[in-house]
Amino acid sequence: MDKVSSPAKKNGWWQRHRPTTRRLIQLYAALLQNAHLRGFADGEIYTGPTKAVCVPGLNCYSCPAAVGACPLGALQNAIAASASRPAFYVVGVLLLFGLALGRVICGWLCPAGLIQELLHRLPTPKLRKNRLTRTLSWLKYVILAVFVIIIPAWFALRKFPVPAFCKYICPVGTLEGAVGLLSNPVNADRFGMLGPLFTQKFVILALVLTACVFIYRAFCRFLCPLGALYGLLARIALLGVRIDRSKCSGCGACVSACPMDIRRVGDHECIHCGACIDVCPEKAIELRAGKIVLKGPEIAPVKRRDPS
Repeated sequence: MDKVSSPAKKNGWWQRHRPTTRRLIQLYAALLQNAHLRGFADGEIYTGPTKAVCVPGLNCYSCPAAVGACPLGALQNAIAASASRPAFYVVGVLLLFGLALGRVICGWLCPAGLIQELLHRLPTPKLRKNRLTRTLSWLKYVILAVFVIIIPAWFALRKFPVPAFCKYICPVGTLEGAVGLLSNPVNADRFGMLGPLFTQKFVILALVLTACVFIYRAFCRFLCPLGALYGLLARIALLGVRIDRSKCSGCGACVSACPMDIRRVGDHECIHCGACIDVCPEKAIELRAGKIVLKGPEIAPVKRRDPS
């Protein structure tokens, strides 16, 4: 009896814990954007030709494994250098990402988003979304305006480049870049170069990582200016979750099930993770690329009546 039930128990456990399609895509995307894994062993930053290309998600240029440039860092550097050369390339790439994918990048392709979700899986009490979290979700737009645009542009006029968000705040850069490099013994001599600014950023990193354990995607929801930038293009992005209004009853099950601070499916806070699709009682929500349905509701087969 035990021999028969044991495989069934194992299969039941796997069904409950197996990675979803979205989780697998997140993992593959993180590996593709950090394919130079030997960088961790060498303790050096990859400087190959692909480093001139922006990746879609928030992934620090200084991460030893990173094979591309962070679009947010590239944007700040472009603005900082705008007094001498236009930022056409970076702005064009960000518009392309935003118009094609929008915040689908946040939900499916961003390595920083994956790290936050894995931290949130730790078994601790969780803070549910509320009016305070909805209010704090606007903070990232302030950070986008001040630290990514205004401060770099202000110093660019004085011919003094300052990528303010990367320099003063970015916890992803601290984790992937600074910690990634300093964790290698070959860089032990660099500890003497650290000062109050690194201490400040390390404290921010510790606070953000702790918050992510208790609050779903705390950095993504409250601080990430890249998510804010993509959110501005959410309404016109090609790819995303869409509601068939002819089927929608307005029950609100989709908004209740969403862990983000959305007010409606597909708005600027939606990361298009698809959590709302299967909870919709009217089967009115789909993940689409234009008119092409990429993920729809999983409808259980209708059981036929016994003719007897």
